[in-house]
Amino acid sequence: MTKRLIILAGDFQRQRAHHAIDEAPAGYAVEIKPATRSLDQNAKLWPMLQDISRQVDWYGQKLTKDEWKDVFSAALKKQKAVPGIDGGFVVCGQRTSTMTKSDFSDLIEVIYAFGADKRVAWTDPAQVEDMRVAA
Repeated sequence: MTKRLIILAGDFQRQRAHHAIDEAPAGYAVEIKPATRSLDQNAKLWPMLQDISRQVDWYGQKLTKDEWKDVFSAALKKQKAVPGIDGGFVVCGQRTSTMTKSDFSDLIEVIYAFGADKRVAWTDPAQVEDMRVAA
């Protein structure tokens, strides 16, 4: 049996989930959890990070989109940084791909507030308002 993801959108999906549980071999596990970020939410994240990456100097450095994503997800979750094995620091944190839609919406709000503080000119100013509606 292969791994399955069933989104409980209605009665049909619930029946499929029940059937999958009934058919699963002993020793398999079932996890019920909130849905993670949507594709639309994720698609909104990257242009915002690109805008910040291009426009904001962070303590004398330009950060990549991925580095900014780490900074913002660490800020959202109040994550800790630990010394790295060969120097520097490593942020112990959550991946955005595992965030719930609500957490991801909060992440976008953190980025928007930071961008407003740093006077970031958004490529598409409507994207933040669209993000609030999608959550």
